[in-house]
Amino acid sequence: MTAAREWADRALADVMDRVAVTASEVGERFPLFADPDSGRWTTTRRGTWTGGFWAGLLWLRAHHTGHAADRAVASACTGRLAEWVDADTATRGLILWYGTALAYGDGEAAEAAALRNEAARACLSAVEPELGLVPWGSAFGGERLLARVDGVPGMVPLLTEAGPDGATAAAAHLHRHLELCLGDGALVPSWRFDTDTGWHACDDPPSGWSRGRAWLLLAVADALLRPGVVAWNTTRLESAAARLACVQEEPSGRLVPLADATRPDGPPDTSAAAITSVALMKLARIPGPRAAEYSRRADAILELLVTAHLTGPGEKRPAGMLLDGCYDAARGTAPCHELVWGDFFLALALAAHTGLVDIRCV
Repeated sequence: MTAAREWADRALADVMDRVAVTASEVGERFPLFADPDSGRWTTTRRGTWTGGFWAGLLWLRAHHTGHAADRAVASACTGRLAEWVDADTATRGLILWYGTALAYGDGEAAEAAALRNEAARACLSAVEPELGLVPWGSAFGGERLLARVDGVPGMVPLLTEAGPDGATAAAAHLHRHLELCLGDGALVPSWRFDTDTGWHACDDPPSGWSRGRAWLLLAVADALLRPGVVAWNTTRLESAAARLACVQEEPSGRLVPLADATRPDGPPDTSAAAITSVALMKLARIPGPRAAEYSRRADAILELLVTAHLTGPGEKRPAGMLLDGCYDAARGTAPCHELVWGDFFLALALAAHTGLVDIRCV
């Protein structure tokens, strides 16, 4: 076993042990973020937009242990996501793709696939033809006709489950977000549609939001892995991937971005780095001139997260916590915490790095 494989195996084992402890603590509730000192979780009853990441972590735990009991726990959690199928939110991509994509086992995989297909059809029927996308929606309050970068990841692969029409909708959904959010200047994470005056940029989330770039990069990577989506415009997607990935090192050499790039004295956001690592791993699986650089950067991010931000055995707080994640810098919500989606993407990257799962399928 190589040295690179050894540190990844150890880190994955710590994160999976943390998942087991969390599962015993939260029961049928969904963990959201945890205090960086005590490891105590803030939870939700329905899982909000992050519920699929908890189900995904439980599935990774089942892959890691191979135990039928762990598979049953993961399957039960995925089943609790069913109430989100008809919810008016584009985050159904995050919830119902990542909550089902890792399911395995004869009965469990079939149940997850049925839920995923039902969700795909529901999302396809939610496409607004005039806008060319599935709108952000009203499930969490606020304006409904928004285009937000966090409504694209998960939605792209989920829509493709609805067949050729779904793949066409996924491509339209992604390209409309690229037109609006990436454009020719700075990334703008959110846009509002007015029936009289068209699209208008929003200031929340701010343009410097760390996860804006990460979420959009992940969606582009997923599209490039799916022929029915990438056929729309391969060159444009490859160009967007290179731009979002910052293939050339930033002047600061920063691999973990600030939660808000416009606030240099603000907190970092390891969850954005973990998402980026997964996206880069996917891009590295696509033959091309940038594949090696994508792979190198993905590994550099992953190793930094493990060596500098992951708690280990022997500390007062639990091992396997990915610290320094920022839920919402502007509102001061969980600014330096363990975040359930940060844990998920770190675990997924480690599982791919060690060969436990095929990153192209998740």
